[in-house]
Amino acid sequence: MGRIVCSCIFKILWPKVLFVIILAIGVSSQAFSLTVARNDILLHIVSHCVDSSKANYCSQCMLPRRDANCGDVTECKKTNEVWALNTQYVAIRDIKMCECPKEFVHGLAMPREVVTGVEDSKRQEGIWQFAWDVATERIEPGSIALVVNPKSQRTQNQLHIHLVRLEKNARSNFYQYAPSYVNSLEHIWATAGNDARSKGLNDYGVLVAQQSPGKYIVVITPNSPEAVFTQWSCD
Repeated sequence: MGRIVCSCIFKILWPKVLFVIILAIGVSSQAFSLTVARNDILLHIVSHCVDSSKANYCSQCMLPRRDANCGDVTECKKTNEVWALNTQYVAIRDIKMCECPKEFVHGLAMPREVVTGVEDSKRQEGIWQFAWDVATERIEPGSIALVVNPKSQRTQNQLHIHLVRLEKNARSNFYQYAPSYVNSLEHIWATAGNDARSKGLNDYGVLVAQQSPGKYIVVITPNSPEAVFTQWSCD
């Protein structure tokens, strides 16, 4: 099975198989199958798999929560793990954490409504604070990177912010991208959009990190900031 549920382009070009499109799971001795387009796996999870109280949950979700008691489905790569959930957003474990050391962290924060990505006018500023709050429970603040990849370099068409650690020398490379600075997480999309327009970028990725307590650095890149700046994989 492929190594990732989501993730946009990784270092150089990802050579890995994304996921199995058709997944069969046995529940209460009855087998069922669901078919989900490869680039809609995250949308399926958000729509059908994060709220286990939904009617017919186990038969409607191809990657059920590990705590949902959907038969004997417990394998890491065949389940999802919800880290935080409210009416607007959800944060889950990325599948790349499966088979990695416990200290490795890679999560995804997503809106619960359909929002395709950095280009979608429906994206909400509130997701950045939500993502940061979840990340601080697992990563030391000075190492947190919140990342969205460009439309041209992603494999999933549901907005997802990667919750990962910065590479050791990432900060020394920020300045070649002429970053911006903000005092809160309330205007990240606006700041990134203005920066992109000033640089003539129609498509771009966004990275947010802490510059100092109460101050954040916003880096936009034409390529994947996840690949350039973060520990996105434990390999």
